[in-house]
Amino acid sequence: MFIHLGGDIMVSSKDVVAILDAKMVDVCEDTRQFLHVADEEGFVSRIEPGEGKSLVVTTKHVYISPISSLTLKKRAGYITDVDG
Repeated sequence: MFIHLGGDIMVSSKDVVAILDAKMVDVCEDTRQFLHVADEEGFVSRIEPGEGKSLVVTTKHVYISPISSLTLKKRAGYITDVDG
């Protein structure tokens, strides 16, 4: 199964390690440091200009997606029903 991350980017759900809310970068020092190192090493791609809503960590890359983490998790089948 593939997950559409926005733009023309699709990744295999088997390769997804984590789908994080982009706000985690502001809250968690470890996430901020991980993203900084991944960016320095050339492993980060911004799908669209502007502020992203989620980070999708795969086995080989980190994508900054304009789509919310909740929507991406639903697309991946991680969430089947959300109350509220």
